[in-house]
This record gives sequence, C-alpha cells and structure tokens, in this order.
Amino acid sequence: MDGSQRRIENMREEKRYYAYIMASRSLTLYTGVTGDIYRRALQHKAGEIEGFTKKYHINRLAYYETFKYVNNAIAREKQVKAWTRAKRLALIKTMNPAWQDLAEGWGESTKLQIPRFARDDNSKNRNDDHKVEEGTGAAKAGPC
Repeated sequence: MDGSQRRIENMREEKRYYAYIMASRSLTLYTGVTGDIYRRALQHKAGEIEGFTKKYHINRLAYYETFKYVNNAIAREKQVKAWTRAKRLALIKTMNPAWQDLAEGWGESTKLQIPRFARDDNSKNRNDDHKVEEGTGAAKAGPC
C-alpha cells in the first residue's frame, strides 16, 4: 500500500462529529451534536428521541456542520444555541435557502433499475418499454 492509499484509508476511518439543526414544518428549531448524523436524523424522523423534538415533531434536517474533534462540535452547538432565532434562521439559509430536508430519503429502500441497453434478456416476451426491477435491494443514502 503506497502513501496515498494509506491516506485514503485513514480518511475513511477518521471519526467525524456534527453540530446540526433540525426543524419542524412550522420552523420550530432544535440544535444538537452527534457523532453519527445519519443515525441521529433517522431517530428524529422516527420520533425515537423523547422530549422536545418528539413533542414538537422536529424531524427535518435543516443544517449541519462537520468537525474532526468532538470538542469543536460541542463548542459550535453551544455557540449556535446562544444565538437569537433570527441569527439561526439566517445560518440555515446560507446552506439551505430552500429549506429542503437534507436527510430526505435517508434510510429508505431503493429499487434498482437496469437500463434497457445493459440488459441481457433474450426472453420470448420481450417488451422494450418494460423496466426491469432488481429485488428490493436496500441502499442507504447518507452524507459523504
């Protein structure tokens, strides 16, 4: 393994931490910190976290930042929590002006479709307009 391959392997193994903001449809906000943004967003979506976020249906990932060190993520969370609501809304708009749910589709299964030109189906009942679906293979979509 050469140096560049070792660096890539180390990057894959590096732990990341996230300061994030979740929002409800009525724009009630929650700011938190986690070591697994994918898992935490799904927990919020499923209403698995008791308390404020469950009570107010705060289940849309509106904003997040990535950190190498947990103490930096915690410091950022505390900083953002101390801000006014207006300042937090402005922060979200810098990254997510359309207020999309950044975790939309995470954890949902996807069906794979094989394009017609890539198929090897010499069947008698061939229908060129028919889309072939492969099983129910679940693919996880999440942050890179």
